Amino acid sequence: MKVLIAGGAGYIGSHCVKIMTEQGYDVIVVDNLSTGHREAVKEKLYVGDIRNQAFLDELFQKEKIEAVIHFCAKSLVGVSMTEPLEYFDNNVSGTMVLLQAMAKANVKKIVFSSSAAVYGDHEEMPITEEYLTNPTNPYGETKLMMEKMMKWAEIAHGFKYVSLRYFNVAGAYTDGSIGEDHQPETHLIPIVLQTALGKRDHITVYGNDYNTADGTCVRDYIHVIDLIDAHIRALNYLSSGNISEIFNLGSEDGYSVLEIIEAARAVTGINIKQEIGPRRAGDPAKLIASSEKIGRVLGWKPKFGIKEIIRDAWSFHKKHPEGY
Repeated sequence: MKVLIAGGAGYIGSHCVKIMTEQGYDVIVVDNLSTGHREAVKEKLYVGDIRNQAFLDELFQKEKIEAVIHFCAKSLVGVSMTEPLEYFDNNVSGTMVLLQAMAKANVKKIVFSSSAAVYGDHEEMPITEEYLTNPTNPYGETKLMMEKMMKWAEIAHGFKYVSLRYFNVAGAYTDGSIGEDHQPETHLIPIVLQTALGKRDHITVYGNDYNTADGTCVRDYIHVIDLIDAHIRALNYLSSGNISEIFNLGSEDGYSVLEIIEAARAVTGINIKQEIGPRRAGDPAKLIASSEKIGRVLGWKPKFGIKEIIRDAWSFHKKHPEGY
């Protein structure tokens, strides 16, 4: 099967490209390299923007693509609050143009990278797919709009889609050849490991007075390799003629900030310094996914725990201390 991976030079996309290629898929990559890395992709890469209709139309005509996996999106929640129009332009407009190109080329299957940010704040855990969607930032709003666009495009054009709502993705390919490299870095695990490498003096813990066991925020982490396994299962599900679906993607296990730091100390053997800072606005105390539905429908469950996630991320950061 020939699959277009949009955003395939980014952190998650590059792992999808590598793993699907190893499994025998014919993979085509599109990325504008605004946040992706050419060094992360060895396969056929078309450098271009999915908002460019002529570029996409030519690509679909040339490559005879059969399905799409869509990772293209700006994803920094804080930046989305200060630059919301840029996020709507990139995420929503980009998806609209991609769907238009798919409709012209009669490509009917798409697996989409969504986010737990579509839910907003919820007190009850774990979060299921039936929870009310009420985003609290423009990033989450764009992801919800992208999902709704696919729903209506299915009615009009016969698309079938799977939307995967991620929680926290971390880790790296097991040999450390590719991994997470963002500028600036905003995710907890790579920031902790940058501190272990001596690139930061300490890790700041934002608040220790939450209603959790140790007072710090609790999050659900999933290894990027487990995440890609879910995408491949979703693609096979669509290829078997099944209905469109939405799935949460998480481990159902929650780890506090202090537990992550302690696990990183154990993996690296380094006494990572920490300091307590004030709470950040908008940080919920707990975010944990229910993965019952994806397990029941796709047979997916995570294979890696938090120590394996940190172990593989550490392998990448040691090999690439300055990133790619």
